[in-house]
Amino acid sequence: MTVLMVVVIVRHGLKVAEKRAKVKGRVVTGPPSPAMLGGLGGLAPVSTPHLIYFSDPMCSWCYGFSPVIEDIRRTFGRALPVRVVMGGLRPGTDTAMTEEAKLEVANHWVHVHEATGLPFDGSGMSAPGFTYDTDPAARAVVVARREGEEMAAAFLCRAQRAFYAEGLDVTTADVLAGLAEELGLVRASFLQAWASDEAKQETWRDYAISQRAGVTGFPTLVAGPNSEGVYGVVTRGFAPGEQVMPILKEWLDRIAV
Repeated sequence: MTVLMVVVIVRHGLKVAEKRAKVKGRVVTGPPSPAMLGGLGGLAPVSTPHLIYFSDPMCSWCYGFSPVIEDIRRTFGRALPVRVVMGGLRPGTDTAMTEEAKLEVANHWVHVHEATGLPFDGSGMSAPGFTYDTDPAARAVVVARREGEEMAAAFLCRAQRAFYAEGLDVTTADVLAGLAEELGLVRASFLQAWASDEAKQETWRDYAISQRAGVTGFPTLVAGPNSEGVYGVVTRGFAPGEQVMPILKEWLDRIAV
């Protein structure tokens, strides 16, 4: 199947109590969510400024947003760490995709390509019987996160590129283990952890955190806390770097005063 590549900026929905929030520029602020303030994926709460990135390795708009995340990491470094939380796009799907469904998904990819210029290769879902279950890849990110948030972000980006640009089936253990090896993780240890009940439970806790935080669309990027302990939504859905970077710089300057 030939897949064109592309992107139109589409804002995914996020069910947030807007009437209780205040808008400052492009950043929406409101009462800090317990899900955001609590430990993520077993990690301790963070009181210094950071980003919470709700994403999924098999979300095409998240793939489109990946260069922005990488730019944020390069620009701000440890001054604004990125904490990755798996949103749960289609976890537990057990029905094979029809050819019509594959074409529908490919049409979405065309929009992403047009907006970002990123390459797409449909081979990753072209095999007969392919099931679009996002849980295996999300769990792989969670296991990688045990090595630190930088590893989580790196694995997420690598898995997205593998699926969308290289046509690899990231629902399979062998492909995911190969990506882990590329990033310096030990294959056997990774596979053992990935297949464990503990990793499965940790991944589904991520999905629960995402739901409790009111996130219904990916990517969603949240920044916080400020001096009042408040978190703000930087973007709901895809946004280009030229929009996101000034928001973050302005926010950091404001809380530094």
